[in-house]
Amino acid sequence: MDAKQTSLMFKALSDEVRMNIMLKLMEGEQCACNLMKELKLTQPALSHHMKIMCASGLVEGRRIGRWMHYALSLQGTYQGQQIMQRLHKASEKDPFGGLWCC
Repeated sequence: MDAKQTSLMFKALSDEVRMNIMLKLMEGEQCACNLMKELKLTQPALSHHMKIMCASGLVEGRRIGRWMHYALSLQGTYQGQQIMQRLHKASEKDPFGGLWCC
């Protein structure tokens, strides 16, 4: 995963509304109408957040009739997990590694 995609993922997770959407999606696929009702969002607000979340790769959407349905993306969440594992592993090392530049 490149830096651009990683930054999109962190952007998607950096907003409280989007985190609440993620928590709802952890329960399973959600219709946009349910997300709007549960989270008290307007359709334009939900659309804005879902555009960011889908661009991050963490969420995918599909149209069923008139409504969009959203779910967590298996591939996107796996990539997010890999990033966090790499960060965790890097934090276990000596942060300065005994190297000095000057």
